[in-house]
Amino acid sequence: MPMIATKAVIAMAESSISVLIDNTCDDKNIPSDALFSQWITAALAGLRNRAEVSIGIVNEENSASLNMEYRGKNYATNVLSFPSDLPEDFDPPLLGDLALCAAVIDREAQEQHKTPTAHWAHMVVHGCLHLLGFDHIDDADAEEMETREVAILHQLGFSNPYEFNTDE
Repeated sequence: MPMIATKAVIAMAESSISVLIDNTCDDKNIPSDALFSQWITAALAGLRNRAEVSIGIVNEENSASLNMEYRGKNYATNVLSFPSDLPEDFDPPLLGDLALCAAVIDREAQEQHKTPTAHWAHMVVHGCLHLLGFDHIDDADAEEMETREVAILHQLGFSNPYEFNTDE
C-alpha cells in the first residue's frame, strides 16, 4: 500500500495554515495537496489565523477500525475528526487530525450524483468544522453547522451539498 506524506503551508498576511497529508491509498480521485489546503483555509477563515491540520487518507479497513475504537461504530465512514486538546496559542498551533476514507467518499459521491471533488471538498470542510468544535448532534447545532458548510462551499464554487438527486 503506497504511503505518501506531503506538507503544504499556506502563508498569508498574519495567517499561516499548515496541512500535512498522509496518503495510504491508491485512489484516482484523491484531490491535490493544493485543493486540500484551499479547502482547509476556507473552512478556517475568520475562525483561526494559524493552524496545523493533519489529513490521513485511509482505506475502509482503517476507517472502520478508527470508527469502532473512537465512536463504537463498526463500519467505515467518510470522515473522522480528532481535535487537538492543546490550547489555541500553542506553538505550533495544532488544530487536529482528519481521517478521510477515499472509498467511502467516492462511493457517496456516486450515490449522491456529485463530482468526487465536490464531495471531497465537503468532507474536508465538514471535518474542519468538527475540529473547531462545531457539531450536528441536535437540530439547532446541525442547522448552524450545515449553514456554515453551505456558505464555505459556495465560496469555493460548489453547490449545496445537502441538495442532491438520488433518482437513477
